Order: sequence, then C-alpha cells, then structure tokens
Amino acid sequence: MLATPAVAFFEVVLALHIIAVVIAFGATFAYPVLLGVVTKADPRALPALYRAIHAISQRVIMPGVAAILVFGIYLASHLHLWSSFFVQWGLGVVIVIGAVEGAYLGPREQRLIEAADRDVAAAGDGSVSFGSEHDSLVRQIGGIGAVMDLLVVLTIYFMVAHT
Repeated sequence: MLATPAVAFFEVVLALHIIAVVIAFGATFAYPVLLGVVTKADPRALPALYRAIHAISQRVIMPGVAAILVFGIYLASHLHLWSSFFVQWGLGVVIVIGAVEGAYLGPREQRLIEAADRDVAAAGDGSVSFGSEHDSLVRQIGGIGAVMDLLVVLTIYFMVAHT
C-alpha cells in the first residue's frame, strides 16, 4: 500500500510562489523609510543607497519576478485556473512589473546614481544641494515604485480572495 504524501507538490510550489513574492517585493515597501532616514542623516550617502536599491532591482526583484511567473504558470496549469480573474490579473501584473523594472526603472536608477554622484562631488566639503535632474528622477522612480507596490498589494488581495 502506498502512503499518501503529507504535502502535495503543488502546495510546495504555492509556498515557493509566496516566498518569491515576499523576497522580491518586501524590501520595496521599506524604500521610503530608508530614503527619508539617509536623506536627513547623511545626504552624501544617498548615491550608495541608490546603488543598493538598483542592485536589489537587478539581483532580487528581477529574478524574483521570473520565479513568481514560473511558479504561477505551474499553479494555474495544475489547478486549471487560467480562466480565473485573479490568475489573469496576476499574470498581467508580473509581466508589467518585470517590463517596468527592466525598461523604465533600471535606466532611471542608473541616471539617478550618476546625478547624485555629480551633485555630491560638486558640493565639495560643503553641504550637498541636489539638482533638478536628481529631484525629478526621485519623483519619477518614487511615483512608479508606489504604483508597483500598490499593484503587489492588490494582487495579493485578489489571490487570497480568489476573485
């Protein structure tokens, strides 16, 4: 007689799907706090923080998006849920986030690092005053980042509610 496994494979994949979401997007919810604290404590450290945020985008978020997509495709196929709104929404959101991260945020983060480096260097030993390019890029990246965080929250809600 064959023993029934305590956990089905799709449940392991579901756990990995959820873990990938937490790892990929968790840090993004802390960015406003990090930026606020560093801006007040030591504006000269902002270029390093921008580098860290860009590295998270490239090394954590983008691979996480790929994992979320692969696990989600498996789950939707295994559970025959392709016609469900929450699956279609989730698929759309993960594609949008991946595209926005790669095509929009990544290049702007790189430009923000360069602008911040220039502004800090131009200040010499004096107080740092960031220029209009820096401020514009912060607004662009922050605004899109907030929208993407909202999409993540909505997607979690839709997934949990199975709408």
